[in-house]
This record gives sequence, structure tokens and C-alpha cells, in this order.
Amino acid sequence: MFRFTLEKTEGAARLGAFENARGRVETPVFMPVGTQASVKTLSGPELEDAGAGIILANTYHLYLRPGHALIRELGGLHKFSAWNRLMLTDSGGFQVYSLANLNKITDQGVRFQSHLDGSYHEFTPELSMAIQTDLGSDIVMVFDQCTTWPCPPEDALVALERTTRWALRSRQAFDTRNALPGTDQALFGIVQGSVYPELRRRSLEELTAIGFDGYAVGGLAVGEPKSAMWETLEALEPHLPKERPRYLMGVGTPEDLIEGVKRGIDMFDCVLPTRNARKGTVFTRDGRLVVKNSAYARDERPLDPDCNCLTCTRYSRAYLRHLFATEELLGPRLASLHSVYFYLALMTELRTALREGRFDSWSRRFLARYRGTD
Repeated sequence: MFRFTLEKTEGAARLGAFENARGRVETPVFMPVGTQASVKTLSGPELEDAGAGIILANTYHLYLRPGHALIRELGGLHKFSAWNRLMLTDSGGFQVYSLANLNKITDQGVRFQSHLDGSYHEFTPELSMAIQTDLGSDIVMVFDQCTTWPCPPEDALVALERTTRWALRSRQAFDTRNALPGTDQALFGIVQGSVYPELRRRSLEELTAIGFDGYAVGGLAVGEPKSAMWETLEALEPHLPKERPRYLMGVGTPEDLIEGVKRGIDMFDCVLPTRNARKGTVFTRDGRLVVKNSAYARDERPLDPDCNCLTCTRYSRAYLRHLFATEELLGPRLASLHSVYFYLALMTELRTALREGRFDSWSRRFLARYRGTD
């Protein structure tokens, strides 16, 4: 049975944990993104050594290949990928809108053309639940209608109402399906409403009436000003159920994680640390560092002198720069390993500060250094 425990608060910031039969994850937590059931360039043992207790996989991509029926046949996503800790799967909705050739959105679902081979498919709440229960992930997301930026209020309202209808169908389909033997799946609702506080509150009220194990905030970090994202969260936070985990989807930078925690968020995911790392940009306590730049050709320092990851304890910036200049595969691997480790270590420090009642002072010091040199 999925359980969430709230241990302590400091202002709106929350210290807690969620767990099921597979394991326990302390919150606030950052979830590395493993789109194809793989965090790009990194192995499961490397992620475990870095401190990852949960990763995210992508329903849309795994549906297209190798297919959820095959993964179920092979024992489910955990066995298939040899990942024994927790895993969250998104609903596939965001990728349908952002990657596929979208043909039609109706109350029934979304008809789209695959970005891989042009084949036609229709995603519905029922299919999304079927895929995710076949995958056997620990946390399943309802199928929702994503909004883009800018989003007029009338369009945000249409997406909100459809998201509620789809959430109810997701709940019903999830409850009637037989998950993989031994799985202990939780179902999260997704709050929509763009940057309009009254719509966000309405969406949350309708979702809590259905009832979910956790509540995600979707449709932010899609191009709106950061100030609008934080104002939206501040307006929504007092209304989010305190006894359920809160998940801000697709966010973000180290600064975003801290600002999100300040506003009551427990869970985050983002491709940013690994995607940037593969292109030669890593995150450090002194902000971003573009290690492939020629300025580091003779720099014998580690990426981050305060980091204890394998990359920083063994290799220099000069060597990393050389790997990128020569297009060696080890370059993106070592950079990705550092950035994931950095994000997870950041969250560990953040949780320790919360536990000791010094989150405010810790966050101010961290951000002063990070912003001052980024």
C-alpha cells in the first residue's frame, strides 16, 4: 500500500516520505528522467550510487516501442530495466502534444501520428491506464490535457474541464484493471488551469472529490514567466491536501527546486541536468559551467570542488573538455553522472536543512552563491 508521511514543515516547505512494498523515498525529491526506461548514458547501479530512489519513465515512448504488452510479458518495467527501486510513469499526454503530429482532441481522447513512423494512434484515459498498469510502475499519472503558453482563460477552462472528465475515467479504469502481480501502484491526479488561480483551485477541488494518492501540478514551466509560475503555486499551495504528496511536473533548474520547495512542493522531475550535460553544460554550486569551452583546456580543477561524485573526485575540467572536443562517449557520461549526483546531493542537503529547522538560512546561502556566479 502506497503511504505518504509528512514529518515536518518550515513555512510552506515540507519534509516527508512516501513508500510502498518496493521501498521508501524521502521528500522533497528530484526524480531523474529515464524516458526509454533508461536515464541516458547512465546505468542503474550508477544511479543507485548517486542516491536515486525513484526515476521517471515515459508512457508514450514505451507504448510505441517496445510496447507495453511485451514489457508486461517480460515481467514488468522494473524487471525489464533491472531497476529495483521506485519508478513513476507519466501519462503520455505531454508527449502526445509536444512530439506527435496531433490530429484531433475530443472528449474521447487524442488522435495523433507517431513521430517515429507516421502511424496513427488514439490515446484515451483507458489506454493510458492500461499501458501504465501493464508497465507496473509504482506511481501512475492520470491522462490530462496539457495547456501551452500563452493560454487564454477560455482555453484553460476547456482543458481543465476535459482533464477532470479524463481524471474520473482514469480513476475508474485504474481501479478495474489488474496490475502486475506484486505491484503496489498509486494514482496521481494532475491539476490544470494555466496561470489562473481560480481555475487552478477549481481543478483541484474537482480532483480531490474524485480522490487520488497524490496531486501533481501540470501545465507550468511551459514558457510562462517564472514569476507567473511562482505566483500560481503560491495561490494553489494552501488548498493542496496536506496529507498527500505534491508534484511539480517538468521543473527544473537547481534554483527552481529550492523555490518550488519554498512553495510546498515535494516532488520534481526534469530532463535538464542530463540533457544539458550531454551537450557539455553541467550544474555546480557556482552555477552552470560549459565545460566544452576552450577556457577550460588547461584547467586542472574538478567541475565542482565541493562535489564528491566520481567525475569530480577523479577527472579535471581539462580532461572533460578534451572528451567533448574529440566527441568521446565518455564525456557525456561523466558530465551526466556529475549533474545527476549534484541534483540528488542538493536535495539531500535541502532535506537535512529542513530536518534541522534551517531551510530558510540554508536556501539563502545556496542561492546567493549559485546566483552570484551563474
